[in-house]
Amino acid sequence: MKWNLRMVAAQRDLWRPTEVLAAFQQVGFNPSLSKVAALWSGQPVTIRLDDLDLICAALGCTVADLLQAEPVVAAQPAEDFGQAAVGDGRRPAGPVRPVPRSRPAGGPRSLPPS
Repeated sequence: MKWNLRMVAAQRDLWRPTEVLAAFQQVGFNPSLSKVAALWSGQPVTIRLDDLDLICAALGCTVADLLQAEPVVAAQPAEDFGQAAVGDGRRPAGPVRPVPRSRPAGGPRSLPPS
């Protein structure tokens, strides 16, 4: 989604976050100036629907004016790490099961710690 607050505000002849804050306060929306500056300067990660409704009321716009859908980049297929389904005919890249370590030649196994 593309956030178009600056464009919508400019169409209403509002050029600074303080002017936008004054417009917000006229409809009863009282965010801090730092919150308005964050909305002004970048794309919000989240926004409450109630706040979005008040922003639209203050600027005389619709949600479609503020938010513009952008195409989603197609996800890249996951890399094949050598795992395959049983019976698919491909050979795995490496051993599927762990291979036990070989014992040194000569003596019996050592005893476990006491």
